[in-house]
Amino acid sequence: MESMPSDQTYRPVSFWLDTVPGSLAPGEVLPGDLTVDVAIAGAGLTGLWTAYYLATARPDLRVAVCEAQIAGFGASGRNGGWCSALFPASLGKLTRMAGRDAAIAMYRAMQATVDEVGRVAAAENIDCHWAKGGTVQLARSATQLQRARAEVAEMREYGFGEDDLVLLTESEARARARASSVLGGTYTPHCAAIHPARLVRGLARVVRERGVKLFERTPVTQIAPRTLRTTRGTVTADYVIRATEGYTPALPGLHRAVIPVYSLMIATEPLPDSTWEHIGLAGRPTFSDGRHMIIYGQRTADGRLAFGGRGAPYHLGSTVRPSFDRVPGVFGALRRTLGELFPALGDVAITHSWGGPLGIPRDWCASAGLDRDTGLGWAGGYVGDGLATTNLAGRTLADLILGTGSDLSRLPWVNHRSPDWEAEPLRWLGINAGLHTMAWADRAEGRTGRSSRAAQVMGRFLGG
Repeated sequence: MESMPSDQTYRPVSFWLDTVPGSLAPGEVLPGDLTVDVAIAGAGLTGLWTAYYLATARPDLRVAVCEAQIAGFGASGRNGGWCSALFPASLGKLTRMAGRDAAIAMYRAMQATVDEVGRVAAAENIDCHWAKGGTVQLARSATQLQRARAEVAEMREYGFGEDDLVLLTESEARARARASSVLGGTYTPHCAAIHPARLVRGLARVVRERGVKLFERTPVTQIAPRTLRTTRGTVTADYVIRATEGYTPALPGLHRAVIPVYSLMIATEPLPDSTWEHIGLAGRPTFSDGRHMIIYGQRTADGRLAFGGRGAPYHLGSTVRPSFDRVPGVFGALRRTLGELFPALGDVAITHSWGGPLGIPRDWCASAGLDRDTGLGWAGGYVGDGLATTNLAGRTLADLILGTGSDLSRLPWVNHRSPDWEAEPLRWLGINAGLHTMAWADRAEGRTGRSSRAAQVMGRFLGG
């Protein structure tokens, strides 16, 4: 007989899962073949938000979610905890895709989505440590400050004001985050710091209470029209939704749809008030700086710094393995970067280190869509900005399935089809060369203050 994993099997996956209340022991598995109205592959936030809005609008619908491990096992239980209005495709890119008005509508929808997540969390008694403190992005070199000014200028061109994004002086930036070498920065109020595992596990509880069948330890092996095949049986449905994000390449026929790129994180021990007086971050704004190789952090509700970044290699063939979650060299680099940002941390202990894959489409544009002829729907390609975007995806998929014709169904990312990634080994060579080039460019900017042309070129390759 197969032994079931225990609660303690999943707590080491991330700081967030380690500190979430309640049991992490898997729930029921799919007992065999099943017929429902909507079948969803993946019990991360995309799948659970879709189930939530379907069950809310139509309690009579039969909805089943199949998850390979437990709800929140993937990126939804491992991310940086930024519930933000960030969308991976720029305003300019969206304008080229669908026009200026559509681009603005997409960004405004993302801003509204941040508050929608907070609204549902409060209404459903999901204590996800919600703190809408915004995001401060620090400029710590002349080139980073130049990029910050350009970002604000672009927002102004599209009609977004200082209540959306404001340029900070050196003193204003330091008042929010007392990091080293700060020259200025930007601030947006459209972000909340949260405990993501509390959100996803709470949402799993709520959808179960609303009658959704959530089957854990039920890996999906194939997605086909009206059919979701798993190791436990086949689910037949009018609509089949793919919500598998960085794990998508393992499914037949989808190995080039997105690439799984790893982002890794560390968390400190709880810090005393005296240390926070040196660091700042009052009100728990999320924070980053303007380097090419993304870093991100937040002050947690229990007084830690949770800090992450890219830099782990892409693995040949879009391979995803548990061993890739932990790269000691990257963890060491994150610890050094955190100490450089906030020297007051000194020798503070790191209590948790973890990582996981996120999904990146070839053109860097997330999408959500539904083919009514086949009943196949999907959402993903969030490029690491999915914590709020998954909510918009869930509402959009629910609207598309129910045929409500809402404004959400007309946003430019709906039914967008990203091109496939290149075949191997070109994919592996290009992506890892881009990662190395951007890391090199950040080091060069720190020495010279000048932006690297090579980094710009490779950034375009990686960003489509």
